[in-house]
Amino acid sequence: MMLKKAAEEARAGLAEGGIPIGAALFDSAGTLLGSGHNRRVQEGDPSAHAETDAFRRAGRQRSYRDKIMVTTLAPCWYCSGLIRQFGIGAVVVGESVNFRGGIDWLRENGVEVLDLQSEDCIELLRKFIDAHPAVWREDIGEE
Repeated sequence: MMLKKAAEEARAGLAEGGIPIGAALFDSAGTLLGSGHNRRVQEGDPSAHAETDAFRRAGRQRSYRDKIMVTTLAPCWYCSGLIRQFGIGAVVVGESVNFRGGIDWLRENGVEVLDLQSEDCIELLRKFIDAHPAVWREDIGEE
């Protein structure tokens, strides 16, 4: 059910004309703390990734060790850094087929990562990449 919230956010971002990547931050009991989506295109802000949007909307937390970041796509290096910086204990990834991101680095540094390989997440982003390759390359920092 946690991935469902992130996928809803991804679809909301796509409906706004943005990149379909969504994320949500939960506590260990499964309570939603905050959710968001990639808003780079909509806001013209290169730092407005889905994970950072969800993180900001969750507000201040005393600790992040027992928090779970759920995202439709493997976190990029920027978002992986956020996860490490604040000590988020676990990450649930919808897919890493279209983009591998920092999954291995997170695991090497003690973050529990569960990669669900969701066909829904894979297809949603694949269609976007095929239709908007230049926007996608910009999002992941490629020329």
